[in-house]
Amino acid sequence: MTLDNVIFIDHLPKLDLHGYDRESARVAVNMFVEDNYKMGNEIFIIVHGIGNGIVKTATHDTLKHNRRVAEYKTYYYNQGCTLVRIIL
Repeated sequence: MTLDNVIFIDHLPKLDLHGYDRESARVAVNMFVEDNYKMGNEIFIIVHGIGNGIVKTATHDTLKHNRRVAEYKTYYYNQGCTLVRIIL
């Protein structure tokens, strides 16, 4: 499955980063990726909000350097969310 086929996201696991700073967001994202890998969830959502883009940038940078992440992209219908697919 690719991220382009995902339309309904309400049933996917979510990590909400509202209120996090960039360093705590990096830790939370890496832990969430690892947890979803262990649970066998291939696709999940990270909610970072829009704001000034600091947490979004930190999230995307963290995902880019995580070896378990196959692909990620900002959700088309909500720019405050990122869809993530990991390698199981």
